Amino acid sequence: MTHAPVLLGLDFGGTKIAAAVCGLAGNRLGSATVSSAAELGARASFDRGIRAARDLLASAAPGAELAAVGVSTFGIPFDDRVELAPAISGWDKLPLGRELRAAFPGAEMRMATDAKAAALAEVRWGALAGCDPAIYLNLGTGLSAALVIGGQVIAGANGAAGEIGYNLRALSDVGRALEARIMLEDRVSGGAVARQAARLDAPGGRALTAEEVFRASSGEPRLDHLVSAFVTELAFHLVNLAIGVNPVRIAVGGGMVGSWARLRPGLARALDAGTPFPPELVPARFPADAPLLGAVALAADAAGVSPALDGTAVDGTALDGTAVDGTALDGTALDGTALDGTALDGTPAGGAPVHHHPGTLTERLQS
Repeated sequence: MTHAPVLLGLDFGGTKIAAAVCGLAGNRLGSATVSSAAELGARASFDRGIRAARDLLASAAPGAELAAVGVSTFGIPFDDRVELAPAISGWDKLPLGRELRAAFPGAEMRMATDAKAAALAEVRWGALAGCDPAIYLNLGTGLSAALVIGGQVIAGANGAAGEIGYNLRALSDVGRALEARIMLEDRVSGGAVARQAARLDAPGGRALTAEEVFRASSGEPRLDHLVSAFVTELAFHLVNLAIGVNPVRIAVGGGMVGSWARLRPGLARALDAGTPFPPELVPARFPADAPLLGAVALAADAAGVSPALDGTAVDGTALDGTAVDGTALDGTALDGTALDGTALDGTPAGGAPVHHHPGTLTERLQS
């Protein structure tokens, strides 16, 4: 049996690589997740992702024409390199655009940073649909933001708009080179929380993830202090960003949204007190899968099609009356319980088993 042309979304992360194959109408044909195997370096990690994507195409859409590929990645992707990509050794030197075209000859190709791809998914189908201007805040292993103006995700002159992980933290940082100061991301991110907690005597005597640190903070004074300092410093920078942009809404995505009950009150209070016109603060519609969904959106744009997701039109209007204002649309709790990234300018551009699940794209893309 042959298939109609398909789209491939591919999300390269520092710890995992996710892929999804969809029809041109947005129907999900299959998805897969594999470990990034970061310890093996850039070439091995890239090849691992390409192999998983090809295996997925072969099982989910055998014989189908690949119309377009959309790719999201940590760092800023270019044809001959990836800037600001320290998560995997050698990734910065990988000629990502050229390698992707060689891997998928004949397919249209678009790339974006993970945060900007995630923001595109939220603008297209999620919590930022119809919001102008808006901010997408990505709280995961790292820290970044994306700015939305006129319905477009802004890239910046070098593709680095919204890279707030590089923000100065103190007046003494002014004039200092990057290597001579502590970046914001090194103090305010999921990775930073885990590293700081590791320097304490963690409950149970083992290293804790950021989610575990937040959960345990209610009963452990030192962790509570760590988390409070995290929220306060994040709020400081988010308020200043909001003052500069004057957004209608800020949507927060990434793995740390699982700690929304602890994050939201401090952030909301700071925005209400510190901005002339406080924006609405909501969790992202796709807190975990937004970069992969954004990669699918990039592929759709490259192919010149406008798929709908789960009954949601391209402009974010819910065709079935479901809210798209950041409330949970798939039954996932967003109240702090556990959950389980120019305008995007069209820059050309074995492991775990492949899971083949027909259905709508907004069903769980990763198993």
